Amino acid sequence: MEVEAVESNALRGAADRRTSKRDRRVFWACIFILANNCFQYTAYFAVSTNLVNYLKDRLHVGSKAAANGVTNWLGTSSITPLVAAFLADAFLGRYWTIALFLVISVVAYAVLAASAAAALESAAFYAGLYLLALGGALQPVLTSFGAGQFDEADEAERRRQSSFFNWFYMSINVGSLVGGTVLVWVQSSVSWGLGYGIPALLSVVSVAVFLAGTTTYQSHQPPGGSPISRVAQVVVAAVRKCRVEAPDDAAELHEYEADDGMSAIQGSRRLAHTDQFRFLDKAAVETAGDKARPSPWRLCTVTQVEELKCVLRLLPVWASGIIFAAAYTQMTTTFILQGDTLDPYVGGFRVPAAVLSVFDTLSVMLWVPLYDRVVVPLARRATGHDRGFTQLARMGVGLVVLTAAMLAAGTLEVERRRVIARHGMYDTNTGADGAYLPMSIFWQVPQYVVVGASEVFTFIGQMEFFYDQAPDAMRSLCSGLSMTSFALGNYVSSALVTVVARATARGGRDGWIPDDINRAHLDNFFWLLAMLCIGNFGVYLLIARWYTYKKTVD
Repeated sequence: MEVEAVESNALRGAADRRTSKRDRRVFWACIFILANNCFQYTAYFAVSTNLVNYLKDRLHVGSKAAANGVTNWLGTSSITPLVAAFLADAFLGRYWTIALFLVISVVAYAVLAASAAAALESAAFYAGLYLLALGGALQPVLTSFGAGQFDEADEAERRRQSSFFNWFYMSINVGSLVGGTVLVWVQSSVSWGLGYGIPALLSVVSVAVFLAGTTTYQSHQPPGGSPISRVAQVVVAAVRKCRVEAPDDAAELHEYEADDGMSAIQGSRRLAHTDQFRFLDKAAVETAGDKARPSPWRLCTVTQVEELKCVLRLLPVWASGIIFAAAYTQMTTTFILQGDTLDPYVGGFRVPAAVLSVFDTLSVMLWVPLYDRVVVPLARRATGHDRGFTQLARMGVGLVVLTAAMLAAGTLEVERRRVIARHGMYDTNTGADGAYLPMSIFWQVPQYVVVGASEVFTFIGQMEFFYDQAPDAMRSLCSGLSMTSFALGNYVSSALVTVVARATARGGRDGWIPDDINRAHLDNFFWLLAMLCIGNFGVYLLIARWYTYKKTVD
């Protein structure tokens, strides 16, 4: 008995040492990934935040053309992550995709810095700018790579993985804070050459940091081939077998009874069969013709079919993020229009309305540790869920919180209009110095803070949800898909402003959003956005109730 006890203790001690060594490796891998991400976004926001002024001041582009140039570039930057994500999932793997695109971003920043320092023609600057839109498209791949460092079979590591998403988003906001303030000041007050040279240096540092962590990284997911081909094969096979009846017993489907938990897709776990979208099950029904002429375009595995089902289930959740993004983007549009009329002075120091977005960033930086260290443990005790909230519940909370931000903005607008009624109006188009309402711009701070809180729940929840619920071999691609809802939300916001402005200005009226914002009814526009958020939340509840979480065959 004593010998057995000694052997048991020795085995336990060896296991503890292996666990401790693995924990240290994961910790340092995450440190390198988060530091790399922070340097990347510091450089990125240094360029994007002040881009409109560079186009106007250095390239002598008109205001409208400069605004369109920025929005076109931002739109491109929201789509290109799908390119990097596809390459990572299909061919290169996450590590080599990150390394390749980091090098591209270094070249892009070098071109931008040289263009700014030497006052080169606009063609060179735009070449660097759109090269950056490609090279900087790493968020979905880097998110998946970082989350992939954790063993999802271990409950403790799953908790740490959930925490990783919080700190990943925190690193983005730290970069936003430094790049969007300090480096923008350098551009405006020192020189454009230095203001673009520092981001170029930071891009080199980000590459060095990522490569320095190579020995600590562990990738659990090799490239599995083109996910687009696999999805197309399921659709084609199901259509070919439209007259074939899917069996009631899923065990009769192809690959259902494989010996281990791995599927035919390289490095991907098998997915458990679900009853939704039963028509697609026909693609996994084996017929006599399939035995005679085997082809992936005629017979697919259960996991292939479930991959497509996973994507189809994600789409309604993805769509619910569009309205959220449309309301969120008011922070960079109508919030600033509202703030431009308020008193920006603190003593003799002027605070531009656009700078107030720093309170959104600070709110995120406050809420991330608060959520991770306080909210989750309390929620865990109440719900019994290892992550505190389910991912869908977390995103739903953010939808409600953003509604509160729109209500706060509307309430401030009502009070602003009352001040106008008491003190008279001025034309905001005249740009007269000191022509501000006797109302401090800092009354806007609460709405920015509430927007930041909604980000921590919804945006981070989306990052975690789309990674966790995506098939193993499509995680980068699905993470990239979640980002496109933000791009569409910006387009929806622009369309909404245009439609509302025209519809409410009929009959010679000023309408809700005229050029002179003091004649506007922005309060009505904020109420409209709040109602859209409430309606979106109602639809989201139905989606969340319908949704079936992914299950793997272990």
